[in-house]
Amino acid sequence: MRGAAGEAGMSTAEYAVGTLAACALAAVLYKVVTSSAVTSALQALISKALHAPF
Repeated sequence: MRGAAGEAGMSTAEYAVGTLAACALAAVLYKVVTSSAVTSALQALISKALHAPF
């Protein structure tokens, strides 16, 4: 058990790969959300919600 406790956690290389993957995913999501199709769909949804009868 003593050896297993020393292996707990991620190494620096694993942190670097995880950080890189998170940044890549964030970049892809940013591109998708700021695309013209998604932007216009969100604007239409918000406009429809604001003009809905009570």
